[in-house]
Amino acid sequence: MKKRLKTGKMLVLFLTVIALFVLAGCGAGSKSGFQIYYLTEDGTGLVGRSYEMESSGTENQIREIIDQLSEKSKEVDYVNLFPQDVRIEKYQLDDKVLKLYFNKAYEKMDPVEEVLCRGGIVRTFLQLEGVEGVSFYVDNATLTDVNGDIVGVMTQDSFADNPGKNIKNIQETELTLYFASKDGKGLTKEVQKVYYNSNTSVEKLAVERLMKQPETEGAKSAIPEGTHLINVSVLDGVCLVNFDEGFLVQNYDIAEPVVIYSIVDSLTELPSVNTVQISVNGETNMTYREDYSLSKQYERNLDLVTEENQDVNIIVEERGEKGEN
Repeated sequence: MKKRLKTGKMLVLFLTVIALFVLAGCGAGSKSGFQIYYLTEDGTGLVGRSYEMESSGTENQIREIIDQLSEKSKEVDYVNLFPQDVRIEKYQLDDKVLKLYFNKAYEKMDPVEEVLCRGGIVRTFLQLEGVEGVSFYVDNATLTDVNGDIVGVMTQDSFADNPGKNIKNIQETELTLYFASKDGKGLTKEVQKVYYNSNTSVEKLAVERLMKQPETEGAKSAIPEGTHLINVSVLDGVCLVNFDEGFLVQNYDIAEPVVIYSIVDSLTELPSVNTVQISVNGETNMTYREDYSLSKQYERNLDLVTEENQDVNIIVEERGEKGEN
């Protein structure tokens, strides 16, 4: 029987991280440039630590990395990806896919912790020559997400990265965003053409635009005024949005589901996002207002869109002006 992750996988943390998912060099098995990933001290992101490989050969290096991941970090700035009671009991390298078999304790990991753990493990092992994918098993059963779907093999394509190396490179994109309608009981669709610096991910850009007031007459931002965005990250089709406590300051003029689906429906317009999970200061063990558990991942739902055919095209220059050199 497939093992199911505890309520709302991911989240969180959203991740902040993301910065988090800065690409590590591929084909590392070398003694220079290899990184083992850890959680940041506050547990909200990933950080790579340089590591000098002692072994040679992919099989030996896999065993060496497993030992390192299982050994408690001696530095306060680096926190192990998984708790001490979680263990990799065995592994198998099959046609360049590394299969990792965890004990049953893996199921009990915090949703946020689990997503970052998985991301850090995949980032670490994909640096090895001969490893092009990683799959996860718990108690010998294929890992599934909160919806019961098989997680499957994770590769570099499982991550939505924007390392931001070309900080002054201006990108253009079209965002389909959903704002609160005039009466606060539905969603109004607005299409924005946005020019932005490439060091900002398009997912983060979408949330930032949602926090601003729209141009559509009568529409308004559904996100509570004064909310600060901590971070946005995407892992394996799940977008993790982490706000500060300002998100909990309620404006009851806007209906509860409107707030949630303004974010969810806007982000799931992006090809990189299938589901969305929201957290507050990295915490998901709470219910937003009365009915919306933040431990859940939410899928697209356009039932609240009151003016579905209204596409207001707005041109926005975000952060780096268009034409910046």
